[in-house]
Parts: sequence; C-alpha cells; structure tokens
Amino acid sequence: MIQLSHITLRRGPDPLLEGARLTVHAGSKLGLVGANGTGKSTLFALLRGELTVDAGEVSMPADWRLAWMAQETPGVPRPAIEFVLDGDARLRAAEAEVEAAQDSGDGERIAHAHADLESAGGYDARARAGTLLHGLGFEAAVHEQPVSAFSGGWRVRLNLARALMAPSDLLLLDEPTNHLDLETVLWLEQWLQAYQGTLILIAHDRDFLDNVAGGIVHIEHRRLHHYSGGYSAFERQRAERLAQQQALYERQQREIAHMERFIDRFRAKATKARAAQSRIKALERMERVAPAHVDSPFHFEFPAAPAAGNPLIGFEDLSLGYDQTPILAGLRQTLAPGDRIGLLGRNGAGKSTLIRALAGDLAPLAGRIQRARNLRVGYFAQHQLEQLDPQASPVLHLQRLSPDAEPQRLRDFLGGFDFNGDQALDPVEPFSGGEKARLVLAMLVWQAPNLLLLDEPTNHLDLEMRHALNLALQGFEGAVVVVSHDRYLLESTVADYWLVAGGGVRAFKGDLDDYRRWLARDERETRRAAREAGQTADDRQAAVSDQSDPSDPAPASMPDEPQAVGQSRDDRRARRQAVAQAKAALRPLEKRVRAAESQIERLDVELGAIEARLADPAIYAASASEALNELLREQGRLRQAKADAEAEWMEAEEALESARLEADAGAGQSA
Repeated sequence: MIQLSHITLRRGPDPLLEGARLTVHAGSKLGLVGANGTGKSTLFALLRGELTVDAGEVSMPADWRLAWMAQETPGVPRPAIEFVLDGDARLRAAEAEVEAAQDSGDGERIAHAHADLESAGGYDARARAGTLLHGLGFEAAVHEQPVSAFSGGWRVRLNLARALMAPSDLLLLDEPTNHLDLETVLWLEQWLQAYQGTLILIAHDRDFLDNVAGGIVHIEHRRLHHYSGGYSAFERQRAERLAQQQALYERQQREIAHMERFIDRFRAKATKARAAQSRIKALERMERVAPAHVDSPFHFEFPAAPAAGNPLIGFEDLSLGYDQTPILAGLRQTLAPGDRIGLLGRNGAGKSTLIRALAGDLAPLAGRIQRARNLRVGYFAQHQLEQLDPQASPVLHLQRLSPDAEPQRLRDFLGGFDFNGDQALDPVEPFSGGEKARLVLAMLVWQAPNLLLLDEPTNHLDLEMRHALNLALQGFEGAVVVVSHDRYLLESTVADYWLVAGGGVRAFKGDLDDYRRWLARDERETRRAAREAGQTADDRQAAVSDQSDPSDPAPASMPDEPQAVGQSRDDRRARRQAVAQAKAALRPLEKRVRAAESQIERLDVELGAIEARLADPAIYAASASEALNELLREQGRLRQAKADAEAEWMEAEEALESARLEADAGAGQSA
C-alpha cells in the first residue's frame, strides 16, 4: 500500500501539492488527472524516488518493484527487441550470471545460474518481448532493427514495451496512448486490464480511463481528491461535490454577511460590544469555504465558412502511394458538405496517406481529385507542430495569416485557447507539445475552413481542451474527416465511418464496437491464412473476403449450375447427406459460442456489482480496508475471468465460422 500523508511538494517557489493525502491499495488501477502544470509528472517523480517531499511523509513497501515509461529514447544502435528485453533487470542479471558461470567452468554454479534464469522467465522472455512488440504494432521483420532507425512516435512505443516487459508491483505510465493508433490502444487496454500489480496512469483519453481505471485521482487546488470508478464516474461525483461545495459557500457567505451587519451595528454600543467582539473572533476562526469553480480556460467555436459546391471533393479512380508504389487504389469516394467521416484501419493501411491527399499535400499516382469551388481546407497533423516558427509568437503566427486584423482581436481570439497575457506575445520555441498543438488548432479555426481534416488532433491535449474541441466540432457546420484513437471524440462528432484496408477504402456500416469485432476476426483470418499453407491463394482470399468486413452482406448461396451429364442420383444424395452432417456439426459449436457469450454477460453483471460497491465512499474508510482489499482482489479476478471468456468466445467464433465455410462450400457443390 502507498500512503501519502499531508505532503507538500514544490517545483520552484510555489507548492504544487500542499497538505495532500492519498492511500493507494495494492492491486488498484488509478487514473491521475488534472490541468497541465498541477504536478502529475512531479508526483510520478516522487513515487520513483527522484524527489523528496518538502513536508509530510511518503510510505511505500520497500520490496515493491517499480516500472515506468520513460519519456525520452536516445537513438541507440541496440536492436529493438534487445532494448525491450533490457527492461527486465532481473532477467539481464540472470543472463549475465549464466555467462559468467559458464566461463568459470564451475558445474554447481552453472546449475544454479540456469535455475535462476528459468525462475526469471529467461527461456520464454524473447517470445514475450516479441508479443509485446507485435501488440504495439511492430511487424516481426523490424524487431531486430536498431532503435535509431525508428521515428519519435515509434520510440515512444518501444519505451512502453520496455515498461510492460519489466516485472513490477507498481507500474507508472505517463500518457501511454500518445502516438498510438486505435487498434493499439484497444490492445493496451486488454493488457492493462489483466495486469496484476498496482497501476497509476496519466491519461487524457476518457474512454481509456473508463475501461482501465477503477479510480480517479484528481489534482485540484494543490490537493489530491480520490474518486471511485472511471472517468465518467469521476465527472458525475465531482459535479455533485462541487454543487455541495457551492451550496456550503453560499450559505456561509449569508452567515458572514449577517455577522458583519451585527458587528457594524453594535460595535460602538457598550451593552453589545462584548457580543460584537465575540462575533469578530468567530469570523477570524471560521474556516472559509471556497467558491466552486468549473470554468474551462478554453472557449472557442468555428466561424461560418463560405459555401462550397457539392461534392466538396470527388475521387476518380484514384491511386495513392509513394515512390510509384500504390498503397491505395481504385478510390471513387465523394465528400459532401456536412459529411462527418471517421477513418478506421490498421496502422500503415493508408489513413494518413488518404488525409494528405485530401489536403493536397500528396499528388495522386493515378486518377484525379476533383475539388469544389470555394473549398477551404483546414488540415491538422502532428508534423505541423514542428513547422511552427520557433521565434514567432502566437499573435505573430495569426498576423501572418491575416495582416490586416487588429492586434487586440487576435489576442482576444487566442485567449479562447488559453494564450493569455505575455504568453500570447512570447516566442513558441519553449512551448510544450500541448501548447503547440493548441496554437496549430487556433490557426486552423481562425481560417474558417469548410472542410476539416484532422489526423490525431488530440495528441498532447489535456481533457479540458479535448472537451472544448469536442464541443466546437459538434457546432461546426462544414465537413469533417478525422483519424483518432480517441473513441469519445469519434463517437460524439462522427456520423459515418470509412474502412481503409486491403489497399482500398469502403463504407463501414457499424460502430466502434463492430470495428473492434472486425479487428478480432481479421486477426484470426491472418493467423488462419498463415496456418493453411496448403490452401490456394484464391481460396484464402475468398475466406478473408467473407469475414473481413461486417458492413458486407452475409455470403449468399452459390447460384445453381447445370448438372453434369450422367451425374448419378446416389452422388447427389451422398452430397446432401454430407451437407446435413456438416450443418449438424455446427450445433455444438453454436452452443459453445452461446455459452461463452452467457459467461461474458454474467461476468459483466458481477463486475457491475463490484464497481457499484466500490463507488460507495464508505468502503474507503480506514475501518473497511480489509473489505476494500477483498473487493479489489475480486475485481481483478473477475476482469481476468472476463478476458479468458472473451478469448474463449473468439476461439469458438473462429471454429464456428470455419465450419460454416465448409458447410457453405459443400452446399455449393451439391446444388
């Protein structure tokens, strides 16, 4: 258990935390949230032992193993998989001892060294590291490439893999979803749900927090406020707390005003002077309740843009790629005014390539893009943060877009993005990634686009800014195309999805839950194709096509064909019997699928009951610590059981779909 008792923590002259308290029970999974600059990363540094408190006490089990995600990765020549394995210090020590023992020739030492290596998981460590790299989007072919060969975003993933590789009792993750795509975020969620240690993570993705965290710690007014449940539960509980605080504040203000009127009225009267002095002392002793503040520093909306033709953009047999190698081909989509499209697809499938072409940053390899008159594109991408002029201020960046605009109007506009006072006039070079992202968004909004192209717009943005962007997008009247791993942003601002897969783009008639299921099926098909080496390429493609997209209609029965001359009645009867047997074989598989689904539903109900009990503030009282620990253990057990049940459901679905394919093939042959 971690215990922070009345701690004060400074970075500079002002305290970030003052008199703060927090208890973290073993096995808890907590999200740490708060505005930028409130001390989240500083608190992590304290837990890592890199800082000491200015006052108060920090208690943590001495034998706990800590793992954390580094924020910087030097461009070292070490192979990626070795870099990840380096995260397990005990493993590396055991490997070194094996090597030293073998050099010594001491048989007993060699035996002990190999036993320690086995205890450290050394014989399957490389496979575990490969699984982590695969889950984080690294193809097997790049596992041996040097770290220096990867871009900054992929190095962040390597840091994450290294942290997950290290056996730990306490895992600290600072913005682990930055630079991840949606598919990798979903994988990471499952990994963290099954993690058995204590987890504290800083994240600005509310869906991720809802699905991983069992509690939220909010840094506000230099204190640590603990809330049970995920981020959505935190929002509800905080709103209730603030409402109560505001009611107490208003009642206290009425009481203070009444006492001050009494003092002013009777201070000079001898018969009432003692009573007046008594009230003066009462006012001095009174612990003042602060007013509740929930105002966001961000407030902006998109201005009206000029009307444009319909369609805004049209593709005519478009092919896109690089160095004359197509990534996407045969595109014939159109974008109309008011369309709100979310792009789905695995990393590398071509989502950013498509956005770049829409923005005019990438010329087609073949075909053409037809653009409407008065089309005004607003394009946000991560590389634009590096294209800001480091010596120019936010005001100057806008002045370059609108030289005739009044400086005060520019400053008022930038205030909506929390660039206030001198910061609006300071060079952007020392700005954080979040501040630079806000400036790029401000420049985009200022230009009043009628087509927004957003490629991972929420990276580096805190929760308040994400919320403001979400509201602004809901009020935006133009067309939107967005790539994002932020599911809340997609679900609240997107109306339709396009799936970028297999070298093409097509409508996806489903929601993000359907997409998650599609990913699972696509992964199974990929594994199946690798196993079925004897199957023809055409047969494999047909199998993938049948299951690669839930938006496709169900496979139709094969059309009737003329019977071969001389085909015997016995042959037809035998084939009908074979089809009947194949269909009969489906029944136990269907039963297995239903059983797995029922198990998942039952576990969901049990988890809901546990989470409802964890939402009761009384369970966090000191006297209830044993009950709380039991609830947390049961929550972890149920989450693991649910993960196992979901794995069983996917295996059962795979077996059932294979059997259905065989039955359909037999039906076609017997017709």
